[in-house]
Parts: sequence; C-alpha cells; structure tokens
Amino acid sequence: MLVSYKWLSEYLDLSKISAKELSDQMSLTGIEVEGVEVPQEGLKKIVVGEVKECIPHPDSDHLSICQVDIGEEGLSQIVCGAPNVKAGIKVIVALPGSRITGNQKIKKGKMRGEVSNGMICSLQELGYSDNVIPKAYSDGIYYMPEEAVNGSDVFPYLDMDDSIIELSITPNRADALSMRGVAYEVGAIYRQTPSFNDEVLEEDTTENAADYLEVEVADSKDAPAYQVRIIKDVKIAESPVWLQNRLMNEGIRPINNVVDVTNYILLLFGQPLHAFDYAKLASKKILVRRGKVDEELITLDGEMRKVSEENIVITNGEIPVALAGVMGGANSEITEGTTTVALEAALFNPLSIRRTSKQFNLRSESSSRFEKGINQVTFGEACDVAAAMIARLAGGTVVAGKSIGSEITPQEVSVSITLKRINQYLGTSLTSKVVDEIFAALGFDFKMEKETYVVSVPPRRWDIKIEADLIEEVARIFGYDNLPSTLPKGETVAGSLTTGQKNVREIKALLEGCGLSEAISYALTTEAKAAQFRMRESNLTRLQWPMSEERSVLRMNLISGLLDDTAYNVARKNSNVALYEIGRVFYQENDSLKHLPYEEQHLGIALSGNSQVKDWQTKETAFDFFSLKGMIEEIFEALGVSDKITYEATTEMKEMHPGRTALVKLNDQVIGFIGQVHPTIAKAYEISETYVAELNLHGMVEEQNDALVYENVSKFPAISRDIALLVNETVTNQELTETIWSNAGKFLKEVHLFDVYQGDNIEPGKKSMAYSLTFVNGEATLVDEEITKSMTKVEKALTEKYNVVIR
Repeated sequence: MLVSYKWLSEYLDLSKISAKELSDQMSLTGIEVEGVEVPQEGLKKIVVGEVKECIPHPDSDHLSICQVDIGEEGLSQIVCGAPNVKAGIKVIVALPGSRITGNQKIKKGKMRGEVSNGMICSLQELGYSDNVIPKAYSDGIYYMPEEAVNGSDVFPYLDMDDSIIELSITPNRADALSMRGVAYEVGAIYRQTPSFNDEVLEEDTTENAADYLEVEVADSKDAPAYQVRIIKDVKIAESPVWLQNRLMNEGIRPINNVVDVTNYILLLFGQPLHAFDYAKLASKKILVRRGKVDEELITLDGEMRKVSEENIVITNGEIPVALAGVMGGANSEITEGTTTVALEAALFNPLSIRRTSKQFNLRSESSSRFEKGINQVTFGEACDVAAAMIARLAGGTVVAGKSIGSEITPQEVSVSITLKRINQYLGTSLTSKVVDEIFAALGFDFKMEKETYVVSVPPRRWDIKIEADLIEEVARIFGYDNLPSTLPKGETVAGSLTTGQKNVREIKALLEGCGLSEAISYALTTEAKAAQFRMRESNLTRLQWPMSEERSVLRMNLISGLLDDTAYNVARKNSNVALYEIGRVFYQENDSLKHLPYEEQHLGIALSGNSQVKDWQTKETAFDFFSLKGMIEEIFEALGVSDKITYEATTEMKEMHPGRTALVKLNDQVIGFIGQVHPTIAKAYEISETYVAELNLHGMVEEQNDALVYENVSKFPAISRDIALLVNETVTNQELTETIWSNAGKFLKEVHLFDVYQGDNIEPGKKSMAYSLTFVNGEATLVDEEITKSMTKVEKALTEKYNVVIR
C-alpha cells in the first residue's frame, strides 16, 4: 500500500510530524514501513517551459526545432523528437546541467547541426513507470497545466515533492489498505481524530435509479451486498491534474474522469467500484449469478475468458459483462461516447474472488481487497461519494436512489476484557486511565462493568474479535518499545539431547567427515517426483491451494530433491557432487482431508562425479557403488547395528539400475535402498552416473542396540589365514562371509575380502574371491591344530553350500 503524505495531511494535522518520523512511528506500532520515497529526489534543474514556436528539423523527418519560454529574457532553442510536441503547450524542460532519472546529466549540444539547449522531457524521463503514465502521453512528452508558471520547478505541479510511504500490510490488517484506514491508524498513534472532507451528494429527484435498472442477486452468499447508482449526462474527458498526480503517485494509470474516480475511491475507502456504460448493457437489468459452462467474456485487457460455475459474473440478464470483483468486460467499457454511467458497489464472496483471480491469473487492487475484507459500514458511502465526484468532474447528474440487489447490516462486535488480564499478558502496570485513552484514540466505544471493559469494536476493524486482539491493540498504541523487558522466572533444568537427536548429530558428523555436504530441499514437489524412489506404497498428500504445480504435493522421498540439487550444481560446472540430507517424508494412508499424513525421518545421500580429483601424484577416482556402501556401513557401525544389516539385490525399483541396486534390511525388515540411478532417470535430470541411498532413520534409531562390552587388548598374538575361492558369479560376498562366520568358531575376530578377480584363467560364469581370516584367543596362544580345524570346517561348509573350489 502506497500512502501519500500530502494526501494524509488533508485528514490529520501532520505539520509537526515529518514523513520519516511518521514512518518510524508506524513501524513501532505494528504496520511495517518498507520505505519512504520522494519522487523528486535525484532530479534537479527541471522547469516548466512554454513552446512558442515549433518547426520541422531541416535534416530529419521526426525531429522538431522548438523555441521555448523558460522564464528568461529570451527564448531557448531545444530540438525535440516527441511526436506530440507543438506550439502553444507547456512542457517539462531539463536545462543544461540538469539531472534526470538514472542520474543522467543533460548537456547543451547539437542534434543534426542544430543547437539544443537542454531537453523537453516525458514522464518516463522523470522516473515514472510506463504502466502509470496516462495513455495520451505514453509515447510522447507530457503537457503541463496552463496555470504552471514558466521557469518554475515542475515538481510541485506533479506532486513530485510529496513523500510516498510504502506500507507492508499483513492479511489481518486489510483495514489499512485505504487512506481512511491509514488515517484512523495514524490518528490513534498521535491521538487525533481524522476529519474527512468528502464530496457531498446531490440527487436529481425527478427520476429514480429503479426506473433505469433492475438489480437481482441469484445467491446472497455470492454477493451479500450489491447496489448500482445511475449518473446521467456525463462527458468523458481527462481527469484534473490533481487527480492524475494522486493516482500516478499511488501506482495507478489515469484513464478518464469516470474510471479515475473509481480508482480514487478504491484508494480512499478501500472499496472497489466498477463503472458500466449504461447504454452498452443493452438491457434494464443486472443479474449477479454464477457462470455457466462454456460461457465466454472478453475482459478489459482484450483477453477471451471462458468462465465456469466457480466464477461469479455480472450479467445484463443474459450474457456476462464483468468478472465480479476481478475485471470488467470490454462489452460494457467506459469510452469517450459514454453519456450514462451505471456505478456498481458490492461485497463479494472472498473465496470465490480468490479462486477466480487465480484461475485467470488476474491479480488486481480490487481483487486483493475483496479477498482480504472490506469495511461494510462505508460500502454505500463510498458509492455515494464516487457518484458525487463523477457528477462534478464529468458534468453529470446523479439520479435519485439506488438499485439494490442485496443488502447487509453491519454489526458491532463487543469484546470483554479486564485490566488485570491486559497487564498480566503484557507484563505492565497500566492504569485504567491509560487504557481508557488508548481505546478512545482507537475510536472504540467502551464501558466499565465490575472492573471489566466491554469494548464495542466498530465494523471498520473487522480483524478484532477476541480479547487477545484487544491486548494487541493496547500493546501497539502504548508502544512495543515501551513494554518492560523481563527475564523468565521459575526453576530451570539441565537440557539434553534425546537418543535420536544424538544419533542424527553423529550421522551428520560421520558423513561430513566422509566429504559430504548437507543439503536442504523443499518438502513440496511435483506429483511425478514425489512418486519416484518410494520405499512403500502411499497416496499423495496434496495442497488445496498450491503456489505452483512444482510445489503441489508433499514429498515421499529425499532422492528426487537431492537429484535436483545435483543437477543445479552440474549445470554450473560443479560436476563432483557429494550431498546428504536428513529430513521428513510424508505418507498418506487415506485420501480424506481429515487424516494427517504420517511423517518419517529419512537419510538421503547422492554421489556424482569423482571422489578423488586428479593431481600430480594421484589419479582421479570416480564414485561407485562401493564408495556409497562404505559410507552407510560407517553409519551402521556407529549406531551399533552393523551385525543386523543385510543387503538384497533387487530389480523392482524402476528408477534404479536393475543390476546395481540393493535393498538394505535391518533384522530382515527393509529400511532403505542403495544403488545407481537408472540411466534414463539420470538423463531426465541432466546428470551423469549418480549413486544414491535412502534409509529410514526412525527404524535405525529406535532399534534396541546391544550394550557395548569392552575387552582388554589380547596379550596373545593374532593369527591370520588366507583362503581363495572359485565360486559362481551369482554368489554374493554377504553369503560367503555369513557362512565363514557361522563355521569358523569362537576365536574368529575379523573377515576381510582383499581380492576379487574375473578374467584370464578364470572360466566364464566364475569369479575368484580371496579372504583374510584373523583369529585371536584372549586367554591363550592359538596353535596350528586349532586354526587348521576351524579352516577345515569353513572349507567344508563353503564347498557343500556353494560348490566352491578352494584355490
């Protein structure tokens, strides 16, 4: 919301309060000020000039040579390229040595051989945006008013010496989306009551609006209040300069005297209005209803809109003439030929307006106010003031009465609260005198009943409904900076981490020690990505009103987010990526909105590129399956569950490489997976060969681990024996090591695979695997007979179970 300091000063006495001081005070009382801008800042030596003579440039078909009166003794020659320059107009002149927008300095020079003493400026060259400049001057220079004095600064005539305060209005304070609302707020801060000098309505009692138009509302829930006033005999023209300046400073393009009044009232009251050309309605009826299937409307922006049953439309009884609360139709637009205006004022269903504006991607000042709420008390008053202004500025006559389709009676809200409760919440010792003054400053009527305030909240503050709202109002106006600072009271206890939190921190430390970086991805994603890499079947958890399709459902995996992060890095030439993320995934057992999703904490890892970069003494080494497997085994070891973990090859996950993927099991329960991303999926993400793993941390952390038993280092020597096996290539290392452990006896302390070979001298379908077995007896020295006996049992078991050949 942009607030004009000059405009605000018409309602309150701000003579002793600067715009900067005002903005600081408003920030302290709860409405954040984004900044204060004075449009003329950075501009200098820009004056009013009058073009006395204008002739074509002899060496150009688009330049003109102008003789301009800038308040000096002689005329100043300026070469101008604007198509609308002519003799007899007053213009904006940037003198030699002046500065225009962008800190650009204007110098005396020549254009095609002709001397130019400065520049005749457009509004764009003073810093105005293209979308706020009146259409008549959008492609040329701006004409100053006739009363402007030659040679004087242009800034006062354009209100560029005003201070524009930008407010950041939260949804609960929609009452401040109007100048009147801001005036009440500032009045409360400085203990003033705003005084509004609204236009007085005069009606022609010889006719009645009901004779011109019948208004019907099909469903009062869609439009709780709807009325139309008729202004006849209007003449469409440009608005006066003061009104154009006010709208441009508020970021709105002036159109004509009728449309500009509706926008002015929007800013003043926060009440959106719409003006129809009465003759173009082609009927004497307005019907407010829901749209019909395949019904179409061309809106004011020239776009064809196909409405639906979710949209509220304004019709002439038959066809739509406006999208209610969002945008008018081109078939009823105010144009130069308009002579009779039907002025609509309404309150529409906020949810329906929100859906319509989102459906058609039409966000406007009007729709945003309908969505957030409107002051029901000034609904009719805003329409009356607008009709009076149109009659004055367009020379029209207001027909007596209104055509009413629906009405609403605003109700004051009464909220009770005690002084004790206010002080208890705020930690203050406010007296009733102070609180009385605050309620009076806010314009709230109140009375005291047995030490309890009964406060009547006016409908203009529809955000106040409960006692907590009143406490906030007292705190705001008293001043947040005046509230006392206190330390917490009571006993304190030593804090500590839960077992799960400790384990998560340990996992993070381990992975970062392995060279990984933590990533934090969005929990919201697309339906397709949410369904990838799932560890279990689940329904999608959809948002009712997502910001975009890319953020429409809750994720069911971490890998898709990590692959997005990997692709982001690869696209920026960072091809060696090692990331991990610990976050929640969301499973939905039931599609009903009454059931919340089940949350599960997961660990995701993604490796792509090289783990070792080539330099003068080392070769580059790419990440592979075993790089990742080694990392997660470090985690299992740290959590004390490594002896309960098994791996099982799988081809069921379509997003993973069928020959390089395994399920991870804890006590025969699947807790995750590890492997290579399928090449087609990697191509879709535009990344190279990538290895990923995802584990259910909840399952690992909750596992009841065996207590650690510390042993003394054996005083007796360890003995190692190697064994080389020729086995079928389908036999896994896990199967062989399990067999070794179960048959080697109690003195076996370690099994280490140190060689795997396939190739020359090995028959097809076979592989050679070599293990080193370490035996230790903590109570005596082992002898060869014991070791030989253990090795014999191992060899026999391997031969019988897997038909191995001992090499």
